[in-house]
Amino acid sequence: MADEGPQGTKRDFLFLATGAGLAVGTAAVAWPFVASMAPDAATVAAGAPLDVDLTPIQDGQIVNVFWRGKLIFVRKLTEKEVTDMKAVPLSEMIDPAAFDTRVKAGHERWLIAYGNCTHLGCVPIGHSGNYEGWACPCHGSQFDAVGRVRRGPAPTNLPIPPYAFETDTKLKIGEEGGKAVA
Repeated sequence: MADEGPQGTKRDFLFLATGAGLAVGTAAVAWPFVASMAPDAATVAAGAPLDVDLTPIQDGQIVNVFWRGKLIFVRKLTEKEVTDMKAVPLSEMIDPAAFDTRVKAGHERWLIAYGNCTHLGCVPIGHSGNYEGWACPCHGSQFDAVGRVRRGPAPTNLPIPPYAFETDTKLKIGEEGGKAVA
């Protein structure tokens, strides 16, 4: 009986050491496969807020940028467009939205909107159509200068992404009220 005690301890140690070695080996082999499923740095950066310098954008100009892989229209409205868009009766709209709900207070000259038609996701062409805005070449939807749908099969206005003005000439898409949007 005295021989079984030390032998049992030695056997238990061998089982434990073998099990630990197999666990470490399995983890070492599995780690590259698990790590390959994580997003790469470009993908992680794509979700980060996007800074846009507004300085070079002229009155009436539309600039296309991409945030999180989605097209965003950045449009500097002219004074006439602001006046005209404020005067449009809500009864003439498919998806009624007041001018003030489409732009930020203090920055009425800037429209920031997703750049895909809300009908089937086509990219509408800027400065075309009957309403000083965009027209979808695929199915004929038309949007006014602040992205409100006015004609065609599109059911809703161009959505507004989260954004904030850091200064009068710097826009951050992907933030709302200074806080990053996840």
